[in-house]
Amino acid sequence: MAGRIEDYALIGDMQTAALVCRDGTVDWLCLPRFDSHAIFAGLLGTEEHGFWRLGPAHASDAEPPRAARRGYRGDSLILESEWDTPRGTVRVTDFMPPRDGAPQLIRIVEGVSGRVPMRSTLRMRFSYGRVVPWVHKHEGRTVAVAGPDSVWFDTEAETYGKSLTTYADFTVAPGDRIAFTISWEPSHKEPPALPEPEQSLQATEDFWREWVEHCTYHGPYREAVIRSLITLKALTYAPTGGIVAAPTTSLPEDIGGVRNWDYRYTWLRDAAITLSSLLRTGYREEARAWREWLLRAVAGDPENLQIMYGIAGERELGEAELDWLPGYENSAPVRVGNGAAHQLQLDVYGEVTEALHLGHMTGLARNDYASLLQLKLIRYLERHWDEPDEGIWEVRGPRRHFVHSKVMAWVAVDRTIKLIESGDADGPLERWRELRDDIHRDVCEKGYDKERNTFTQSYGSKELDASLLLIPQMGFLPPDDKRVIGTIEAIQRELSTSDGFILRYPTEGDSEGVDGLPGDEGAFLACSFWMADDLAMIGRVDEARKLFEKLLALRNDLGLLAEEWDPRLKRQVGNFPQAFSHVPLIDTALRLTASGAYGG
Repeated sequence: MAGRIEDYALIGDMQTAALVCRDGTVDWLCLPRFDSHAIFAGLLGTEEHGFWRLGPAHASDAEPPRAARRGYRGDSLILESEWDTPRGTVRVTDFMPPRDGAPQLIRIVEGVSGRVPMRSTLRMRFSYGRVVPWVHKHEGRTVAVAGPDSVWFDTEAETYGKSLTTYADFTVAPGDRIAFTISWEPSHKEPPALPEPEQSLQATEDFWREWVEHCTYHGPYREAVIRSLITLKALTYAPTGGIVAAPTTSLPEDIGGVRNWDYRYTWLRDAAITLSSLLRTGYREEARAWREWLLRAVAGDPENLQIMYGIAGERELGEAELDWLPGYENSAPVRVGNGAAHQLQLDVYGEVTEALHLGHMTGLARNDYASLLQLKLIRYLERHWDEPDEGIWEVRGPRRHFVHSKVMAWVAVDRTIKLIESGDADGPLERWRELRDDIHRDVCEKGYDKERNTFTQSYGSKELDASLLLIPQMGFLPPDDKRVIGTIEAIQRELSTSDGFILRYPTEGDSEGVDGLPGDEGAFLACSFWMADDLAMIGRVDEARKLFEKLLALRNDLGLLAEEWDPRLKRQVGNFPQAFSHVPLIDTALRLTASGAYGG
């Protein structure tokens, strides 16, 4: 069985990523891209679906020993795990060097004390665990081939095959360093170059140290902010600038349930808010690359704007179920692709426009096509803002007039008016000012419950929705407006879990059938950070800080967050690590630092 979600560490090369468990098992790795087929899919099944374990030798019927200590080397994605055994202590260093040629996963075993017997167990299964590759020797190297893929395994240790698995048994003493590397190459090409593990380790450490030096945040939450920024950088597909929501698919929002989705794509919403966090912490180059990705993905067709694209801008992300995988802790189905790609989510226009606006305000070099795109998006919204949609949470129930979608349509128009007023674009200023006023009036009249003094999830609904917390953050209404304060307090009453975290919307006993799915879900971490933000904005800064620090305590030992927190099971759930959790962590840290709301 795979480990708990929070038992995993992330390593990656900004083109794909691997998850490494506390026991030294790589249970998830897609090659050569985030959205490629997995060669290790044990995370969503069993060991028969592929894994690579490297750690102290143990009896075959015993649980693999878990590392006594682990952590990233400084501010990097280099993972160091140490085991204390009766025979001594050993360290394993895992990393993926930023790519210069074939993608590589490198694992270096180092003896610390005593003499420790070790074992590497490598079981490659291509196509998400479905295909057993042909494994053979080629000029002293081990290679696994199936269809278009080949994976090359290099080590100085002696290897042998048994039961369709490649093993290496060896012993390390103090000062010993033995490296293991897998490299991917298209099967029709020449073999990849022989790895140089020690040089690659130094180059990887240098890369991350230099990248982190650009961070402009130096406040009291720097450790959490830096780890979140590194995670967001790791989720960026370097060749194009696209940003995946998470490197995994089908990690459940409800253990044993059906809320299992593929997040290895670029959601415009997630990428736009990621961009804003990067800009506010000094990372303009990533912001520029994302803007270029956006312009290519949308191309000349903003009227058919999708809510998500492939990491190179692909539009077709057809959803399928992998019925040979039982799912993480039997949470089926396992899905690849995402059928929500063609939903209508009007809020996306607002998030994209806000990101372009922030880039403009923070001095990102002017791009005339970006301004033209912004104008085209508003012309589309001018005709469609008053239609029902699927909303921010991509519900699979009927379309509704979601309040958050209307608010973000207002944001899109407001930011475009500001662009025109700055002299950097031309447009029908008076007409769009009237449009901005019309949307604002519509929301305040139809999306607000006067009796309860709260905005609601959709027009005519009694339900609440945590996305309403963004109303003051987007400037739709000022924080001291009684309707804003009433909404915040209503969400605290009706969408708060017993430990104070925030649900997206009601699912248990949902009388309105909003999302069209069975089962429940955990507290949504992004929404909980939004609550902390809002509390700070309305002057309840001590309460905001306490909630923020409770949220920080939910991170695993490496500072990573999944999408949700299950308050019943007291564990992380959902795809991991999740950009949509780490971005608001950064934003809230910046707000609390600016307000002076921090301390012991």
